[in-house]
This record gives sequence, structure tokens and C-alpha cells, in this order.
Amino acid sequence: MVTIDTEHPPSNARQVGALKPDLLITGEHHLCPGCGEPLALRCLLDTITELELTAQTIGVMGIGCYTAFSMTLDVDLVQALHGRAPSVATGVKRMRPDATVFTLQGDGDMVNEGLQEVLHTAARGEAVTCVLLNNGVFGETGGHMTATTVLGQRTKNTLEGRDAAYHGYPILIGDLLARLEGATYVARGSVHNAGAVARTKKMVRRALECQERREGFSFVEILTMCPTGWFIPTGEGPGYLHDTLGEVHVMGELKVDGRIRTTEELHAENVARQRDVEARLAAGGLDD
Repeated sequence: MVTIDTEHPPSNARQVGALKPDLLITGEHHLCPGCGEPLALRCLLDTITELELTAQTIGVMGIGCYTAFSMTLDVDLVQALHGRAPSVATGVKRMRPDATVFTLQGDGDMVNEGLQEVLHTAARGEAVTCVLLNNGVFGETGGHMTATTVLGQRTKNTLEGRDAAYHGYPILIGDLLARLEGATYVARGSVHNAGAVARTKKMVRRALECQERREGFSFVEILTMCPTGWFIPTGEGPGYLHDTLGEVHVMGELKVDGRIRTTEELHAENVARQRDVEARLAAGGLDD
């Protein structure tokens, strides 16, 4: 086992931004080591600040590990019952059409407990932004399988891995939402490395900008690490996310400006892009 010293920064590290988002009262939390949810939350909070939406933003929190942040966010918040955040957000937006309204939910909350809520919210074209933190497990209640758990993934109640014949297939929620007329922007990002975090932040920005233009429903799914729920060492979380969840819930934009792309199409594009990069590297570099 490799122990990672987190008491001091690496000798070659340099600070590139504030230690915590402006909208986070404290950087301390009680989530497990290696959890990806704080990274995803930072993407959201920093974007709200950069777009100067703080004074008009109202968030609706689901039930999950991330709910612990509701006491430390410097944003107006409403707490929803398990799975009901999109419906609560609908009520908030209709009462306060001038507000920027987002939901923050996990895969257990959104895709298990409240699948109908987010689908109908998108179908109606409600001008809210739903953010999904997807790690493929019910992290808060012990790490058992959710509707997004991928085939072969080991969870608290699928110790031999998720089996399609017994447990069914994972739901690709982004694909479902992208096909609804009321949804105008749908994307799937990740926080498993710095590049993925940067791309995910751009997705969050586009989603909120879509809401500000009153174009309809917007959605960003963010794949997050959960080493505790995955039964793996903390340091292996990012690689496991990329190789396991990331191979099924493929990252990319599923709906932009009316154009719909399936997860299969995103996968094909990513493979083609990777092959192009490898070919250019073999030929001498990427400068051209």
C-alpha cells in the first residue's frame, strides 16, 4: 500500500487559484478521502461566481453525502426530499423566474428515487439546471448498487459485480434527457484528472448560460470518485473511475444547439480522437 502525504504540497506544486471557492464558508468537510464530490461542487460554485449570479442563485439539495455541504454553502438553498429536487426547483423557478435555480443530486437520489421527477422536469422544458454527481453507488447508505452502476461493478450488494440477467442494465440518464424536446443542453463530465475538471467546468458554465437565456432545461452529469464505496485504495479512485464508469458513462456533450449525440457516438469520437493523437505523436508531435 502506498501512503500519500497530504499534510504538505509536493515540492514542485504551485498554487493556481484560491484554496476554496468564494461561496464555500469553510473548506473542511467529513467526506471520505478521495471523494470526487468536493471537486464537482467547486466547478459549480466557481462558475456561479464567475458569471456574477451569486445574488440571484437558489440551489435545491437532494439527499446524499453532498448534503453535508448545505451548511457551508454561501448560497440560498432549499432542502428537498429524496429524489424530489427537480420538482422543488420547478416550484422555485415559477415563483422566482428571475432566479438562477440549480439542483444538486447523486445517482441514487436522481436516477433511483426520483427518475420520474427529472424526466418530467426536462420534458416540460423548465428553465432550471440539474447537476448529477454520479459515482455508481449509494455512497451515504453504505455503497450499494444504483441504477447507474455499470455491469461488473462491485458494490455492497453486488459483491460479484453487477449482472445484467439478475440486476438489469445501467441507465444512461443523459441519453434519456437529451431526447426530450424541453432539454436544450445535456452533458457528461468527470473530475478524475485536471483536464476533465476543466472540461466539466465549461459544461457547467454552458448549462447555466443556457438557463440565463431562458432556453429551457439544462443538465450536467459529473462522474465522481467514491473509493470507499468501490472497495479500492484512495489513490486508485481516478483510474478506476476512468476505466470503469467512464467506459460506460462516456464523457462529452450529448445535446448542444438541438444536435443530439448518443453515448455510443461520443465513444466513437473519443476513440478516433485518441488514435489521431497517437498517430501525430508517432509522426513527431502535436505542434501542427
